Amino acid sequence: MQPTHRDAAAWCHRTCLALPGATQDNPFGPQTDVFRVHGKVFALLMHVPHVSEHLIVNLKAEPDEVPLLVAEHEAVLPGYHMNKKHWVSVVLAPDVDHGLVEELVEDSYDNVVSGLPARLRSTLQALGPGSSARTVTDG
Repeated sequence: MQPTHRDAAAWCHRTCLALPGATQDNPFGPQTDVFRVHGKVFALLMHVPHVSEHLIVNLKAEPDEVPLLVAEHEAVLPGYHMNKKHWVSVVLAPDVDHGLVEELVEDSYDNVVSGLPARLRSTLQALGPGSSARTVTDG
């Protein structure tokens, strides 16, 4: 049986929200799930039919790694609607390497966390993996 968008979205949610202090909200409407740590975006999950028939997740990456990721992995594209120097889009096709995507999600999270003030970084270390994952709802 072919995985659905719902399966890919559920997997992406679990992966992102397992990270310490990660939250999810929908500031751009229900079609885009935004994952944050201390208010800073580390992932955006969306369906953009003119980019791919599958869901895509935008992730922050090291600028020197972006061209390599795009060249080496068919599922990795320059960041859709993002600064292409710092962001990539990963197509969540049924055959995508979940290990690669998990690594890219963690790298994106780590990139964002490294830019946080030390006092906020230390609160995340105290939380441990997945201990503060929650969904923020509008309204």
